[in-house]
Amino acid sequence: LNLIGLRKKLCQILIACLEQFKLLQMNIIFKKLIMENKFFSPLIITGSSQGIGKSLIDYLKEKKVITIGISRTGSCESDFSLKGDVGDYESLKKVYKEIKNQSLLPKGLINCAGIASMNLALTTPPAIVRNVIQTNLIGTIYSCQIFSPFLIKAGNGRIINFSTIAVGIGLKGESIYAASKSGVETFTKILAKELSNFSITANCIAPGPIQTNLLKGIRDKQIQEIIKNQIINKKFTKQDICTVVDLI
Repeated sequence: LNLIGLRKKLCQILIACLEQFKLLQMNIIFKKLIMENKFFSPLIITGSSQGIGKSLIDYLKEKKVITIGISRTGSCESDFSLKGDVGDYESLKKVYKEIKNQSLLPKGLINCAGIASMNLALTTPPAIVRNVIQTNLIGTIYSCQIFSPFLIKAGNGRIINFSTIAVGIGLKGESIYAASKSGVETFTKILAKELSNFSITANCIAPGPIQTNLLKGIRDKQIQEIIKNQIINKKFTKQDICTVVDLI
């Protein structure tokens, strides 16, 4: 029993040392960012390891804006890279605590995390339905619920969510995906009203086809048909989205 107690004590000491090392690393990062004259109003970006999220991280890095990237892998090119699943409330709560413990006060939230599935409504497996809704709609709601208090404390801020052109044109084969994003649009409209008294804006960007993993399985002919339904008949790039985000 004494040996067990000793081992437990050693483990506790080791954990404490690791935590102190982690804090030391964060302090080093803080000093580095200050030396680089980065704007010290961090932006939280979900889905930061790939697609639009990754492009935004790269774009904002050039603008010397501090970014907090959240992804399932916890690996991205942001200044602070944290592991979290937007569809898991408790996972995001842990991320919230990590950000708070490091005395970071984000003034912006960009929800890029999302998944798509090109299937007819009647043949979409239940597991895919749940996964798409859980990530795209519920994940966006969770993220806004958990991270908005940072913006309220800061006294102002910006929230940007992502929808899709599939909502507006009723794209065949994307009923579940479009339904999840339609929910995001409605949620964002009402959230904007609820947060307006705190000087926080909430907006939604609904891109057309952009070359990301979400386009896997969609033929070029289908993409061209979608582009024809756009006001501007061209295929946009991730850089275009970055420009729109910058304006908002």
